[in-house]
Amino acid sequence: MLQNKSFSRKTRQGKVIKVVREHYLRDDIYCGAPFCKVCDSSAARLSSTASTVLIVDTNVVLNQIDLLENEAIDDVVVLSVVLDEVKNKNLGVYNRLRALCKNSVKKFFVFSNEYHKDTYVKAMVGESPNDRNDRAIRVAAQWYQNHLGNATRVVLITNDRDNKRKAVEEGISAETGVVLEKDDQSIYLFVSVEAYVKSLGQPGLLDLLIQAPSEDVGMEDVEDLKPSKKKIIYTEHKPMSEINAGLNRGIFHQGNLLVNRYNPCEAYVRSASIGDEIIIYRRANMNRAFDGDVVAVELLPHEQWHEENSLSIADEEDEEEDDVHLVPSSADDAPRVTNQMQSSLGNANPISSRPSGRVVGVIKRNWHSYCGSLEPMPMPAGSGGVAHALFVSKDRRIPKIRIQTRQLGNLLDKRIIVAVDSWDCLCRYPSGHYVRTIGEIGDRDTETEVVLIENDIDARPFSSQVLACLPPLPWSVSSEDLENPIRQDLRHLRVFSVDPPGCKDIDDALHCTALPNGNFEVGVHIADVTNFVHPGSPLNDEATQRGTAVYLVERRIDMLPKPLTEDICSLRADVERLAFSVIWEMTPEAEIISARYTKSVIKSCAALSYVEAQARMDDSRLMDSVTTDLRNMNALAKVMRQRRIDRGALTLASAEVKFQIDTETHDPLDIGMYQIREANQMVEEFMLAANSSVAEKILSHFPLCSLLRRHPSPTKEMLEPLLRTATAGGLNLDVSTSKALADSLDRAVGDDPYFNKLIRILATRCMPQAVYFCSEDLTPPEFYHYGLSAPLYTHFTSPIRRYADVIVHWLLAAALGIYKLPGIFQDRPQLTSIADNLNYRHGNARMASRASVGLHTLIYFRKRFGIEGSVYLAPRNDKGGGEWLVDEQQQKVKKTDGSISFGVLQTVRIHIKVVEPQPNRPKLQLTLI
Repeated sequence: MLQNKSFSRKTRQGKVIKVVREHYLRDDIYCGAPFCKVCDSSAARLSSTASTVLIVDTNVVLNQIDLLENEAIDDVVVLSVVLDEVKNKNLGVYNRLRALCKNSVKKFFVFSNEYHKDTYVKAMVGESPNDRNDRAIRVAAQWYQNHLGNATRVVLITNDRDNKRKAVEEGISAETGVVLEKDDQSIYLFVSVEAYVKSLGQPGLLDLLIQAPSEDVGMEDVEDLKPSKKKIIYTEHKPMSEINAGLNRGIFHQGNLLVNRYNPCEAYVRSASIGDEIIIYRRANMNRAFDGDVVAVELLPHEQWHEENSLSIADEEDEEEDDVHLVPSSADDAPRVTNQMQSSLGNANPISSRPSGRVVGVIKRNWHSYCGSLEPMPMPAGSGGVAHALFVSKDRRIPKIRIQTRQLGNLLDKRIIVAVDSWDCLCRYPSGHYVRTIGEIGDRDTETEVVLIENDIDARPFSSQVLACLPPLPWSVSSEDLENPIRQDLRHLRVFSVDPPGCKDIDDALHCTALPNGNFEVGVHIADVTNFVHPGSPLNDEATQRGTAVYLVERRIDMLPKPLTEDICSLRADVERLAFSVIWEMTPEAEIISARYTKSVIKSCAALSYVEAQARMDDSRLMDSVTTDLRNMNALAKVMRQRRIDRGALTLASAEVKFQIDTETHDPLDIGMYQIREANQMVEEFMLAANSSVAEKILSHFPLCSLLRRHPSPTKEMLEPLLRTATAGGLNLDVSTSKALADSLDRAVGDDPYFNKLIRILATRCMPQAVYFCSEDLTPPEFYHYGLSAPLYTHFTSPIRRYADVIVHWLLAAALGIYKLPGIFQDRPQLTSIADNLNYRHGNARMASRASVGLHTLIYFRKRFGIEGSVYLAPRNDKGGGEWLVDEQQQKVKKTDGSISFGVLQTVRIHIKVVEPQPNRPKLQLTLI
């Protein structure tokens, strides 16, 4: 059946045109119930024993997605009209709903009511799109009732009172407050979310429901958590119309709020309109904004741009000062620095040149689920009822969240997940709801899962659809692969790999052959992952979302399934494998004479660790072919490295540590600094060269859709902390160019052998992050990679671990005429979106790795007695008098009586122990000895 859908659209020229589209209706769309006697049961997704089939409206999905994800909720019909509405209103919830519908364990079925001849509804004259969609939901629910008959009970879940009223008018049984009994034989009910959840007989499920904004819990009420009298805690957010007008007039400034990780009472907003960071001091001025929110900020008067104690780190006890949340009595009175704050440094704060401001509105929320625990509290009398509790996030940037729970006794010693629902200006804390329990506080597996959740790392097992994309094991190179004209047989080459010890996902190998003319043929061979990962496949879709592998101390979260990463694609020794090769002819001075690129078949003769490769090169008694190749490659790499450094490439450093892990308990047995050897640098040099060569190749063929990687030059503001520290240490760093900075860092030596590395670590932390981008989005001067001092760069050498490399493999294959360029490269917004997701995923993976190191460091020092942390200024043997003074110019802190003085870069002795200043927030405390 054909229906015509029409709507009006205004063109850019202002003309209104009528658009008519054909809408095909069918009568063979299945209901998804296996017990249906009319539909084809082969397409069934619902349970064969389902006693109740649920239909949910749009608002239920948007507001109660945490409930829908619970295992107790199943046999749900998701109407296509609901799916489309959710997609338009909240893409994050839409993706979670789609995941539920694809999950083979969950029984969620998508019914295309918009294309079924009996459930499609045309908009009536004067009917709003929302009312039309609500009517479509009611019609589809009635159709299910009639279609399934007495086979099961159909329940439409909604909290929409207007929907209920219209349902009654249309003759639908609407019993919003009813509690369903298991033996209730009603065929169709129109039920509220709460009523349905109560009917399941699981009180804990009620904790998952979003709660309406309620009264505030004041600081004076924390002990018993009874609601306090209403009072204005924060100023009202301005309406969007006023915010937009203020932004247009330059009165307000828009940007992302970034809360200080070490002092949650301080935040920053990078404003493009003024080209500087606006500092937001104190929670009152943050005005209910969360870290990551897009906010509108109003600048305070210049005389109120006080520079707070930037060297202080707010301790846990300081986070809840009585006045930290309270707003002035008048909305126009900006908060002032208190005498207590001014005297904390022994003198009043000077007027700062850095702009200070306050949040006047939230343009886009960044709320999501948070990991943490409940603040310890006594069990209320008559336990078992609803209790109010305060949730404390592991992330100090997140304020406490007030929740209601019916299972307080079971949650006090657990890590749990809580989602935010609302934050009223009358409430000291935001309101939220319990989502799920992770595990016991302090348990290593529990705390590791917290790290993954906090950094949005998907550690779920790969789905059956993804695994179905893999070739069966055991896999080997076929005769078709060897005979394929696009693939060169390089099995005769002496190829070897050099990786960390125990590496199983080997995605790069090397060869170096001396040529008769005195030059060398050098090859970088990369696992041919795109031979198995195809555009549009479930395997590719999964890799697109994950973006990168994540390396924790005790395990790896793969981007691709292990059969691919550790077997089929891994370039292991003594097995034939498919590769994508970059092969150069080089002079002994490492000058590239020619370069070629080819799909290949290789057979590695050795899989070496960095330690083994270094030992071979250092042992003068060894003269075998592989050792000779290693030495030749190392000689070339040294020349290449020096050439990069002479060009201005930076040699930075990080405080990397390594752990020895117990193979049974996975607890850390020992901790030490990660050692970089010449073998590491040799491999790095040839990977950099391959990435640069491939970047030039793909950009020459696809100037508008190449995926590249850039490292923006650091701004003067970014480098200011490094310069202040260097000056205080008697160093003069030139940061005018990367070359000047590199030379300055080479000269930054002191008596302590660790001094130079410390300066390089500080320089690393002042750098912006390198990012992926689409070549059409920027101009060539912006392609520059500051750290490498390279005009062009990309990632090609780790497709097992990084999805960016998979994309680059497709580009290189298309540039060589091997394959046609996939369709995503014709869709610039999609390619830009992929690049943005890659940057997000790589940043999260980096943070998760650091957090894993921090967790295992804590575990190691808790059981016993390269680590970094905040050192408190009160030494354990401090018997001096006076207050502490901060000398920003000299980068020193000292007592007013002159008894004690400390400066940056000074070597000190510290005492380390694990403390718990706030319940369930253990940390390492470093105190001066």
